[in-house]
Amino acid sequence: MRPRLLPVLLGLVSALLVVPTGAPAAPAPPRATSSLTVEVLSNRADLVSGGDALVAVEVPTGVRPDQVTVTLGRRPVTRRFHVRDGDLVGLVTGLAVGRNVVRATAPGHAGSTTITNHPNGGPVFSGPQLDHYRCQATAVDAACNEPASYRFFYRSTDPTETDLQPYDPDNPPDDVATTTTDEGVTVPFVVRREYGYQDRDRYTILQLWQPGQRWKPWAPQEQWNHKLLITHGGNCGASYTPGGTPLADYSGTLDGVPTVTPSYVTALGRGFAVASTALANTGHNCNVAMEAESLLMVKERLVEQYGELRYTIGTGCSGGSIAQHTIANAYPGIYQGLVTTCSYPDTLTAGAQFADYHLMRLYFEDPSRWGPGVAWTPVQMAAVEGHLSHVNAVTADEGLFKAALDPEHDCSGTVDPVAGDPATRYDAEINPGGVRCSVLDIMVNLLGPRPRADWTPQEQAAGRGFGGVPFANDGVQFGLRQLRQGLITPAQFVDLNEKLGGLDVDSRFVPERITGDQTAIENAYRTGLINEATNLDEVAMINHGGPDPGIAHDYAHAFWTEERLLADQGHTDNRVMWFGPTPLIGDPQWANEALVAMDGWLAAVEQDRRDVPLATKIAEDRPASVTDRCVVDAAGPACSVEELQVLQTRLSTPRQEAGGPPANDNVACRLRPFSRDDYGPAGALFTAEQWARLETLFADGVCDWSQPGRGVGAAETWLRYGAADGGNVYGGAPLRRAPSGSGDGWFSPSFRELWTR
Repeated sequence: MRPRLLPVLLGLVSALLVVPTGAPAAPAPPRATSSLTVEVLSNRADLVSGGDALVAVEVPTGVRPDQVTVTLGRRPVTRRFHVRDGDLVGLVTGLAVGRNVVRATAPGHAGSTTITNHPNGGPVFSGPQLDHYRCQATAVDAACNEPASYRFFYRSTDPTETDLQPYDPDNPPDDVATTTTDEGVTVPFVVRREYGYQDRDRYTILQLWQPGQRWKPWAPQEQWNHKLLITHGGNCGASYTPGGTPLADYSGTLDGVPTVTPSYVTALGRGFAVASTALANTGHNCNVAMEAESLLMVKERLVEQYGELRYTIGTGCSGGSIAQHTIANAYPGIYQGLVTTCSYPDTLTAGAQFADYHLMRLYFEDPSRWGPGVAWTPVQMAAVEGHLSHVNAVTADEGLFKAALDPEHDCSGTVDPVAGDPATRYDAEINPGGVRCSVLDIMVNLLGPRPRADWTPQEQAAGRGFGGVPFANDGVQFGLRQLRQGLITPAQFVDLNEKLGGLDVDSRFVPERITGDQTAIENAYRTGLINEATNLDEVAMINHGGPDPGIAHDYAHAFWTEERLLADQGHTDNRVMWFGPTPLIGDPQWANEALVAMDGWLAAVEQDRRDVPLATKIAEDRPASVTDRCVVDAAGPACSVEELQVLQTRLSTPRQEAGGPPANDNVACRLRPFSRDDYGPAGALFTAEQWARLETLFADGVCDWSQPGRGVGAAETWLRYGAADGGNVYGGAPLRRAPSGSGDGWFSPSFRELWTR
């Protein structure tokens, strides 16, 4: 990792952080065409949903807009189009599910495009949907559709009211604040919220709004800057019913603190649109394809109803960082900038760490399992776990791992299996065919089901393989570093490794180490569920964080992403890291500062019309003021990245302590024979009986950490998981390349390279 100076920046207002971003969007190249061109603005033409699309007709030189006729199939739709800058833009409605041809004609000219429309209830590319799904009570059909609803909110002049308050346009309150956007437009701070349902779940769109004034996508209200902030939620879970859309929660600010404005409110005040979807909240849905699909659909909705975008920024803590990192890597183009905190690169590599914690807890916290003469101190336990305290393992296990991997826990949309409802949740004893609440099962389209040869009695009873297990622990020598250092005895080392065991598909303890499901392991990398950062070079990233008081979010996870970027790119110029004294987030104001910093960064890229790769622009256009930073306390000195890792106690994991890589991206190691030489001087301390037990335990070998793990590979982008006949494509298949000219309403010209992957 290259050294970089990290300046001390305490208490700076956002205006000092970056160059001003009030300039209008980069001008489009001069329009001069000899052909009549039809383009879909609101999405890729092959991924449209909901029966409508915002379409542009580029009118050639020498043709008047009123000479153009537009049809959808045989139906005339010309009157839906409006003249804008000499071209035509219109919202085409009434699209049938499947292929639709939009044709434009004029004297001597003709052009067309084919739009593939999908149901508003989905899916688009995520594959067959979850069974036993329960819609909201107000749904009008089995796809959970219902008309969008709208409400108004406002920002109060009362400085203690940092969130938005309900607003009645017919009886306006007398404490409405005003705001000036980053383009210099001053308006009352009134916001319209749109609630609706797509993909069988909820979405939210917020816009700074002037009640009583018209808004059309080809003529939006002046206060919108055509930028989008997407907010995310935390944790990792499975749900079988619609959920909420997170806004302030997990935004990286301390919600409810009177002096701290949530970053989504800051964004609105600057003129941004704000959107959030329940399916992109990992605590509600931990399936990256479904997360990306929901964002694709809400961005389409936003462009169709409000107008084209310049660029999109994500923000979120914990699971919100996972969603951003994995979606950006597997579906490039959805985001142009990421603001992450409480950071993880993905779910499954952290999941492997937490699975190790879970098994260690079963052993460490039950002294009856310890062999004769073996005793463990809390310090030794924490050292083997790679942490300062065993509390971290307890928190990670209780708060994150157990619920995510337990198929029997009470996730939303399921009821008690004792009730006898065939659509109730799974119970290994009385309802093996019920709804499984493990995240591995909502990921089944990506991971694939377990092979029939490995089916448990429950899988046989259910008549299907459950979601594959995408990690292994065979060959891992837990506590190896501590043995070599003399912190634990050979007896402790042998006893721990011999009794650690593994987890079955129901996340229940089994005495044997597990090898995982090889297809699921390979698919985890291929689908981007394990994020090797192989497609993140075209997105700008700011990560901010702080010390972890023992709740499984230590800053080491941010370095996992840094290590993986460095391995793929050879540099990390498209990412900066901030560390400060506030637990988890670094500083209460940094979510807002990072938003403004990211806005300035992307505005610089937007203005860059050089004929160079987008990745080059992202790296080279980062403002000089947007750098790594380290703040220890109010008087803390600036520090280098190397010093940062010491000051914030970059911590380890059980596998790293066993010799694994610092990127912690090896969830299933390759094996090699072992010998006493592996243990240094400690190898001579094993008794003959202890050595015989190790030979039995590691008969197939121990981890060869010098080799990539089993199944390691780059994520393939824009995969689909549904077949033409409606069946599954487990592990995914590539979508065709985005049709030419489609989705240009998602970003300014400088970012359009994102559609070419």
